[in-house]
Amino acid sequence: MAISNPGGLLNSVPAPFRQTLATNYLDLNGAAGWGQQYVPDLMEKEAEVFGPRTISGFLSQVGAEEAMTADQVIWSEQGRLHLSYKASVAAAGGVVIGAAGGASSRITLNTDIDGRPLNAAGHSIRVNDTIIVSDANNGVVKCLVGAVAATTIDVSPYNNGAVALVAQATAGATTVLVYGSEFGKADSYRSSTGTEVGTRGANEPDFQTFSNKPIIMKDYYEVSGSDVSKIGWVETTSEEGATGYMWYLKAESDTRARFNDYIEMAMLEAEKSDATSDLDGSAWLNGSAAATDVGSEGLFAAIESRGNITSGITGISAAIDLAEFDAILTEFDSQGAIEENMLFVNRATSLAMDDMLASMNSYGAGGTSYGVFDNSEDMALNLGFSGFRRGSYDFYKSDMRYLNDKATRGGINATAGANAIRGIMVPAGTSTVYDQMLGKNLKRPFLHVRYRASQTDDRKMKSWVTGSVGAATSALDAMQLHFLTERCLVTQGANNFMLLK
Repeated sequence: MAISNPGGLLNSVPAPFRQTLATNYLDLNGAAGWGQQYVPDLMEKEAEVFGPRTISGFLSQVGAEEAMTADQVIWSEQGRLHLSYKASVAAAGGVVIGAAGGASSRITLNTDIDGRPLNAAGHSIRVNDTIIVSDANNGVVKCLVGAVAATTIDVSPYNNGAVALVAQATAGATTVLVYGSEFGKADSYRSSTGTEVGTRGANEPDFQTFSNKPIIMKDYYEVSGSDVSKIGWVETTSEEGATGYMWYLKAESDTRARFNDYIEMAMLEAEKSDATSDLDGSAWLNGSAAATDVGSEGLFAAIESRGNITSGITGISAAIDLAEFDAILTEFDSQGAIEENMLFVNRATSLAMDDMLASMNSYGAGGTSYGVFDNSEDMALNLGFSGFRRGSYDFYKSDMRYLNDKATRGGINATAGANAIRGIMVPAGTSTVYDQMLGKNLKRPFLHVRYRASQTDDRKMKSWVTGSVGAATSALDAMQLHFLTERCLVTQGANNFMLLK
């Protein structure tokens, strides 16, 4: 991409002479730039050096990037559809229910099935609901709910007459699941005896709201006016057939490549400051004004706080790795079962998976749909992915250089011990969330980038030239090439992600 004019217009006309003007600056690394389109041999060089096997590279391939105009992105995720809780059971026969007079037990609801505290209104179980109660003392017992309070329900079993449940005093040791309801003839809704007693209202969807803020990243390269001989020239031909020269700097290209890597690394590693951080309320980022909410939530932080973590698949043996992988599938089953997932792993984990799959005698494409790649196996392989199926799940595995390279996470992992990150599982496809900015439900990729852009300024990836070299913009006897981006990562449905540590 050539340097943008005021108004965002692209100047793609080469100069007839070798002049270092901002308008004939050739961007060798821009994904959609003039040079990439009309000098295609440059793309092969770039692919050879940097490769496609990165998360940001894959996201750009599937179009998982979207503009934003606000200071933060806010979305809401709906909770589980069905009612299930962790609870404890009081002593047998602790309560007598209404006119029926049957003995019952009181169940105290401690948390929802995922371990989160009850909402402000308490639980959502209602009179005349039918439930399953399960714990070590009672086994599996089906009951009818006779009375409810903010944190308790009184129930009577179906299968043992007037005998109540056995006490299970340990909080969270009992699981309660609503599976339906039962009413007598002529009973009004939510009534056990024809009148409204101890009832609770209609159930509303439970939402959790999340947010993230973009961070501004910058870098620049500077070359003195005396050293402009380092500039290289590429002869190009415009759409109209005119020939001319576009210029570039090798060192500048390296700076840009490193900046692009920083962008990807920040989307993985970024972390928000907390209330105890010295950065929160400091003036480091805002000059004299105190900055709050410093940082952003990267992928690793999102999964560690809201997703799943496994220490399995370490190459101990193919049989053990397979059992550990199946345990991951079991956890995914409990979270909603996204059938297509992408695996980005380091070399050791990749080899362990290869050995595991080889032991099954079914490695490779057998049964794999490649749906996320438009059902094209070639497309998947060109992007550096290999596919396999286990159970009802399709996985697309790729080595992640960031986790291998000694100069990046690979070097950190070497001394991180149990905190080393060996890989991530990312669900493919989209999820439905409520966008508070737009005020409506939208389908978005589980993992996507939001960058700041408007009709006035596009900050997805900016570059510009200042200094006195070429078209002078200042008295500085040098040329400065500036790079800037403002973006953040949105991790939706983090409960469907898995971090391998």
